[in-house]
Amino acid sequence: MPNTYWIIFSQNKLCIFQHQDQYHLPDSIEEFDLQEYTENAVLLHQDDKHVIQLLDLQHAALETVDNEHQHRLVTLREVLLGSINLDFQHIARAWQYAQFLRTHQYCGQCGASTRQVQWEMACQCDVCQHRTYPRVSPCIIVAIHNGKQILLAQGNRHTQTQMYSTLAGFVESGESLEQAVHREVAEEVGVKLKNIQYFGSQPWPFPHSLMMGFTAEYAGGDIVVDGKEILHADWFDPEALPHIPPSISIARDLIDYTCEQLIQKS
Repeated sequence: MPNTYWIIFSQNKLCIFQHQDQYHLPDSIEEFDLQEYTENAVLLHQDDKHVIQLLDLQHAALETVDNEHQHRLVTLREVLLGSINLDFQHIARAWQYAQFLRTHQYCGQCGASTRQVQWEMACQCDVCQHRTYPRVSPCIIVAIHNGKQILLAQGNRHTQTQMYSTLAGFVESGESLEQAVHREVAEEVGVKLKNIQYFGSQPWPFPHSLMMGFTAEYAGGDIVVDGKEILHADWFDPEALPHIPPSISIARDLIDYTCEQLIQKS
């Protein structure tokens, strides 16, 4: 019999249990009074070993039936930053599904109520037959090097953490991925690129992005930050990096890969 786990969101946070320094998802919902919500459970994943169910309480509070099992509510960023040792991939997918179901209760074409399709993740309008699927927003992310150093930037959301990362941005309509790389870099730091190479991709649930990573070589221009999204950017030696993203992110993978290549060439 496969083991069942529940990904429960309450007040936009994830429910977990803690035993010493280990964290785990609930393996049942008997600890909670959730009868009115169970009919909205979504089968997220199933194989020979695991069954993972999603239950989204939205803004409702989550309370245990007894005091023997005390849960915690944590943010997705706590899981992402590594302070909570859980499988981020399934949790990220569950969050994107929860967001989709919350925001597609009504048809965007005719305004009628929709229903969730049972055999796939979609919402169906039975009035006009319009069907919607979870939104995926393509984004590019790029590590830029000049042969000796890597370009890293501090965004306006990272002033408190002082974290520096690679450049990233959404792909616009009618734009290729490579065009988006050139445009975003030019807009945010003002430099030109050459030798753009595809690196890899990662789904990113903030809120529903697909990050497509690239490496690129500096081709000219001075760093001039836009002052809005990017507050500071500079060239860094691989041996003297500032505070950078956690290892679970594609940004960190790009930085590690680029710095390794630079060290091998030096």
